[in-house]
Amino acid sequence: MRSIELIELLKEKILIFDGAMGTMLFKNGLPPGSCPEMLNLEFPNAVENVHRFYVDAGAEVVETNTFGANRIKLSTFGLAHKAKDINHRAVEIARKAAGTKVLVAGSIGPTGKLIFPLGDLSFEEAYTAFKEQAGYLLEAGADLIIIETMSDLQEMRAALLAVKEFGDVPVICQMTFEKSGRTLTGTDPETAARVLSAMGATVVGLNCSLGPEEAIEIIKKMAKVGGVYLSAQPNAGLPDTKGGAESYAVTPEDMAKYAREMVRLGVSVVGGCCGTTPEHIKAISEAVSDLRPPLRFPDGRCFLACRTRTLYIEGRGPTPFVGERINPTARKKLAESIKNGDFGPVIREAEEQVRAGASIIDVNVGVPGLDEASAMARAVESIQRTVDVPLSIDSSNPEAIEAGLKYFCGRAIINSVDGSKDKLEKILPLARRYGAALIGLTLDESGIPESAEKRLKVAQKIVECAEKYGIDRNFIFIDCLCLAAGVHQNQTLETLKAISLIKKELGVKTTLGISNISHGLPFRKTLNAAFLSMAIKEGLDLPIIDPLSEEVVYALRASDLLTGRDERGEYYVFSGRLEKTSETTLKDAVINGNAENIKALVDLALKNGNSPLDVINEMVIPALEEVGKKYETGEFFLPQLIAAAEAAEMAFSHLRPLIGAEKQKSHGTVVLATVRGDIHDIGKNIVKLMLSNNGFHVVDLGVDVPEEKIIEAAVSSNADIIGLSALMTTTMVRMKDVVDLAKSRGIPAKIMVGGAVVTEEFAKMIGADGYAPDAVSAVYLAKKLVKLSR
Repeated sequence: MRSIELIELLKEKILIFDGAMGTMLFKNGLPPGSCPEMLNLEFPNAVENVHRFYVDAGAEVVETNTFGANRIKLSTFGLAHKAKDINHRAVEIARKAAGTKVLVAGSIGPTGKLIFPLGDLSFEEAYTAFKEQAGYLLEAGADLIIIETMSDLQEMRAALLAVKEFGDVPVICQMTFEKSGRTLTGTDPETAARVLSAMGATVVGLNCSLGPEEAIEIIKKMAKVGGVYLSAQPNAGLPDTKGGAESYAVTPEDMAKYAREMVRLGVSVVGGCCGTTPEHIKAISEAVSDLRPPLRFPDGRCFLACRTRTLYIEGRGPTPFVGERINPTARKKLAESIKNGDFGPVIREAEEQVRAGASIIDVNVGVPGLDEASAMARAVESIQRTVDVPLSIDSSNPEAIEAGLKYFCGRAIINSVDGSKDKLEKILPLARRYGAALIGLTLDESGIPESAEKRLKVAQKIVECAEKYGIDRNFIFIDCLCLAAGVHQNQTLETLKAISLIKKELGVKTTLGISNISHGLPFRKTLNAAFLSMAIKEGLDLPIIDPLSEEVVYALRASDLLTGRDERGEYYVFSGRLEKTSETTLKDAVINGNAENIKALVDLALKNGNSPLDVINEMVIPALEEVGKKYETGEFFLPQLIAAAEAAEMAFSHLRPLIGAEKQKSHGTVVLATVRGDIHDIGKNIVKLMLSNNGFHVVDLGVDVPEEKIIEAAVSSNADIIGLSALMTTTMVRMKDVVDLAKSRGIPAKIMVGGAVVTEEFAKMIGADGYAPDAVSAVYLAKKLVKLSR
C-alpha cells in the first residue's frame, strides 16, 4: 500500500481501527509483567481471537501485537533475539484474522527509554531498533505502519525517519499527551502535528492520552493544522480498581458520542486504546457510519519549530530575526573553544541572543581541520538543552547539515543551498527527508549575478528544483545576498530591488545577512541599522542580525512600527527595555541547565569567598526551587527540568570532596522501586534525579521489584520513605501489596506512589501516605513526609 492509497481511502470514508489488545489479553489471563508480544509465538490463537473480535465488531484496520516488539524493549525480557520471529508471526496472525477486506497495521511503540540528552539512549540506537522492526513488519506483509503512544517528539522523529527508509509507506504517527495538554517532554499538539506532517507522516494524531473528553481538546489544537489527516484512539477513561477488579468509566455509548464529535472536528481515523473493547469499537463504527470524512485543506502557513513551540513566519506582525553570533569565522576564541570540544561559549551565545529577542539561532561550527558533522551534532544537542527556539543549520557541508537536522528536535531551517546543480542534488533531499525549511542563495556556478533580474533567475531555478523534491515554496527563503558596500556600493540597491522582485514574481519569503553590508567600514552598527530599515521596507521577511547590537534591533522595531507590522507599537515600546546581557551566575547556569559552564562557575563562587555549603544552600538549591516553580507553572517542561537537575548534580559532585561527610546534611533516605511485574522506569528515574539533587539519599531498586525485596531494602537502609512507581493498570495493584506488607511488618517508612495510571484517589484507597503526579511534586511530598515522620 502506498501513502496516496491511504489518503484516497480517507477522502472517501472514516476509517475504523481496533481497540486495546492488552486489555483483552489481560482479561483472558495474561499475567502482569509478562511480555504480551511473546504470545505471538506461544499462544497465537489467543492473539488471533482478539483480532477476530475486533473485525466482527466493525474494525477496518487491526494492529499487530507488536507494540513492544522493538529490540530495545524486548531486551528487558531477554527476548531481543526473538524480534524477527515475533514481528513476522504477528503480521501472519493479524492477516489470517483480517482476511482480504481488513487492513493490517504494523504497530510500533516506544523503547521505554528517553533519548539523549534527556536520557542515555542515543538517537542512532533508537533509529536502528525502529528500522529493524519496521523492516520485519513490512517484509511480512503489513499494509501500513502505526507509530503510537510516543511521549517524546524526538523518539517519534527517530521512528518516522526509520520507517520512511522503506519508501512510500503509509505511516500514522500518534503521540500521547498528559493532563497539561502537552507530551511528557513538553510538546504541544499543534507543534507535533506540524513537525510530523512536514517530515512525511500520512496521518497524525493521538492515542492513550487519558479519555475521549480530554482527547477532544487535543484534537481541537491539532485541527488548526490545515491539510493534515488526523487520528484519535483514546483510552476509555482512567482505570478504576475499586474492589480489586479493573474497570473503565467510559462506556461504549459514551465513546460513540465522543467519536462523532471527533469526526466533526476533523478526525478521519478513529479507534480505541486502553480499556476499549470490541463493544466500544462496534459502538464507534455504528456512530460514524453516516458521517463523511471532513475536508482537510492545507493552510500554507510557514513555520519553524522547536520541541515546545511553533514559530510562524508569515510576513505580518513583528519581524522575526535570526541571531548570527554562533559563527567561528573571524572569532578566534570561539573557534578555539569549538575545536577543543568546549561548547560553553556556544551555549552562552545562544542564551544571550534569545534573551535579546532572537527568534531563531543560527549555528555554524565550520572550523578548518575539524570534523564538522560531529561538532554540529554536539552544538545542536547542547543549544537545545538551554534555549527553546528553532535553529538554523548553517553549513555548506551536507554531512554537517544532516547531523544538525537529525539531532534537532523540531523543524529547523537549512542555511543554505545555492543554485549549483551539485549543491541542489545533495541538499534538497535532506530538506525533504527531515521536513526542514530552506534558505536558497542567489548564486550558482557563475557566481553572484550583478542584476536583480539575474538573481531572480537563480532563485527561480532553486524554487522549481525544490518543488520537484516535494518542498513547498511556502517554506523556501531566498537570500538575495548583500555585498560589502565599501567594495560593491553599486550593488546595494540591486540587492534591495531583488528582494521585492523575487517576492513579487515567485511568492516566496526572503532573508538577508545584514552585517555583510558594513564589512570593512567604520560605524558598522549604524550602517547595518540603516540598511536593515531599507530592506524591511522592500519586504524582507527574515533578517539575520546580531541581536546584541541594540542599534540594529531598535532599527528593526522602528521599521516594523512605520511599515504597519507592529500595529499598536507594542514591540517598538518593548525594544526600549531589551534585557541586558550580563555575566552568567551559577544560579543562572543551573536554572538554564548549562552544564558546560558549571565547574568554572562553582570555582568562581568559591574564589569570591563563598564556602562550599554556601554555594549549595544559597545558589544551587534556590536555583532548583525556582526550576520547580517554573515547571509547575508550565514555563518549563521535562527537558529543562532534567537539564537543570543534571547541572545541579555536576555542581554537587564538584563540591562534595570539599565538604566533610559530617557536614553533608541529608533530608532523609528514599527507597525507590517500580513494582513487581512492571518494567517501566522513565518516571522513576526522573524522580530519583530530582530527589538526589534536593538533598535525599536515594536507594534505587530498579524495575519489577518484588514486595519482599522493597521491604528488606527499607529496613536495611533505615528508609524514611518508600517510593513506588507503576505505569500499567495491571501492575498498580501491586502497590497495595507493598503497603499491606509494610504495615504488617510495622515498617515506619512513609509510602508515596506515582505513575501514569495512578491517581490520588487510588493512593488513598490503598493506604499510601501520599501521591505525586510528577517529579517536582515528589520532592515537595518527600520533604513533607520526612517532617511528619520525625
